[in-house]
Amino acid sequence: MINTKLLKVLILISIVFVVSPFSSQANESPKFLFEKALQESQNGDFIQAEKDWNLFLNDNPNDAAALSNRGNIRLALGDPEGAITDQNRAIEISPEDLDPYLNRGIAEEALKLWEDASNDYKYVLKKNPNNVSALYNLGNVMGSMNNWSEAKSLFSQASSSNNNIAMARSSEALSIYQLGDLELAEKKIRVLIRKYPLFADPRAALSALLWRKGFIGEAESNWAAAAGLDIRYREKDWLLNIRRWPPKPTNDLIAFLEMENR
Repeated sequence: MINTKLLKVLILISIVFVVSPFSSQANESPKFLFEKALQESQNGDFIQAEKDWNLFLNDNPNDAAALSNRGNIRLALGDPEGAITDQNRAIEISPEDLDPYLNRGIAEEALKLWEDASNDYKYVLKKNPNNVSALYNLGNVMGSMNNWSEAKSLFSQASSSNNNIAMARSSEALSIYQLGDLELAEKKIRVLIRKYPLFADPRAALSALLWRKGFIGEAESNWAAAAGLDIRYREKDWLLNIRRWPPKPTNDLIAFLEMENR
């Protein structure tokens, strides 16, 4: 059974909705319906958006942008197979457009088709080496395939392409933690906390790392801040399968929390 919470997280992070292809001279009826469905998609009204994409595609079955957008909605509603079907058709119609490859990769990740997702992200990066979403998503795929060295490199490239993507920088630090360089991981995590004091991810990571190093008091103070920002960091399944932390920091954080609850 597909984890719909995971699908929603994947969508919020990475999917690309394709904007209207219509010119200003286009017939107002299909243009209006396309833009209505797009707005519903972006607002998270997925059930109504799917209905409107279906209506639009009934009259415009070869519109690649609408197919890709409906694929994203199908993914959000827990149908990654249907999402892949729509992305495949969008790619057949408009093979030069990179967005359907990116969106198909996300649907493939939901099905744990790591090689397929990797191939789609690598294709995007071949055409656009600085595509931040492809770099970050491929990093997650490499982590899922237990290649944390490559994941670290990809997260680093993603953060270098856009320094404002705090999650990529945090994922890079967590990959370094997984690879065993606790000093460098701690340095990067503390830099992130100074820059983004309300970002729970590095605070939770620092709690785990300090517990691993034996600094229990400081771990507890950092955890108090992290837990106040986002209680989901208490859940091992969420950490591993939705946020997609590496195993070592995840296990350290859970061990710290178990000690705290005794």
